[in-house]
Amino acid sequence: MRNEGLINRYRDYMPVSDDTRIVTLSEGSTPLIPAYNLSKAIHPKLEIWLKYEGLNPTGSFKDRGMTMAITKAVEEGYKAVMCASTGNTSASAAAYAARAGIRCAVLIPEGKIALGKLSQAMIHGAKVIQIRGNFDEALTQVRKICEHNPIALVNSVNPFRIEGQKSGAFEIVDDFEGVAPDFQAMPVGNAGNISAYWKGYTEYHAAGKSKNRPVMLGFQAAGSAPIVLGHPVEQPQTFATAIRIGNPASWKTAEAARDESGGLIDMVTDDEIRAAYQKLAATEGVFCEPASASGVAGLIKLSAAGYFDDKTPAHSDKIRVTCILTGHGLKDPDSAIASAEETVTVDNDEAKILDAIGLEAVVA
Repeated sequence: MRNEGLINRYRDYMPVSDDTRIVTLSEGSTPLIPAYNLSKAIHPKLEIWLKYEGLNPTGSFKDRGMTMAITKAVEEGYKAVMCASTGNTSASAAAYAARAGIRCAVLIPEGKIALGKLSQAMIHGAKVIQIRGNFDEALTQVRKICEHNPIALVNSVNPFRIEGQKSGAFEIVDDFEGVAPDFQAMPVGNAGNISAYWKGYTEYHAAGKSKNRPVMLGFQAAGSAPIVLGHPVEQPQTFATAIRIGNPASWKTAEAARDESGGLIDMVTDDEIRAAYQKLAATEGVFCEPASASGVAGLIKLSAAGYFDDKTPAHSDKIRVTCILTGHGLKDPDSAIASAEETVTVDNDEAKILDAIGLEAVVA
């Protein structure tokens, strides 16, 4: 069946009219993958499902919000859009702007963006400008430029981004036939995604489409954890570049999602993220970018602390958890290579190849 894109799929919940020209790359409808091995490894009561957003058109969840943001920018007559980015937003904005036939400019922190993401923005024809500063400084500059020029701001502070991103919650409930998971675990960077998912669950519940709403569990990198620490981090640090943000634009709405759902926002170290990143690939065959693995790292941390021991729901003997994997691993191949076992070079000889594998040659 052809994927018409998430705006058309959930048109009744989107701020569009019959006359709106929809700018889409057939985003959404991403798979919900049962993680049997991971569930057993983390906690006997957990039933973990992976919402693999890396299979969106540009390889990340940003496409959900960008289809809506670019659609509305075109509807409002803008000929150019602009964003600050740690990578995924720039790739998505550039692709959807190209699709719409409008210009795109991107401000990125110098030297702080994965090449897989930067290459996407460049090939789609965006004007990519590196600034000597971090993401938060880039966003401040972009907001100022868009305020005084006829350029649409398409960062997550754009409310239409949140409208598109909430569709992820709709899809999860639809896939579970009208029941939300007991818990949802996800990365928190600029904090728009946790806000959007909670908005989606809340709207679906209010419309009678969902029997319940999940407890929201968000995880920041320890070196970039302003919400956990309670204050902005001037020089955020983490190898998980997508969540290297020291002053989230959607801070307050993320806290509201946490509090209204009875959940939490915690932090995980780079070592914990890296271990989860490797575990996902090695045990489930799912390759996500490092930041995506912070939700899984958080589940491992909470489980070890006994968080889930008394959380079994009345309706089941299992605790259903959805982990949002926000981006594809090919976004950041350097991190994958650095985290994986090194390649081995041997002579073109059967015995030596088998020895490298750890097997003995079969004697004829």
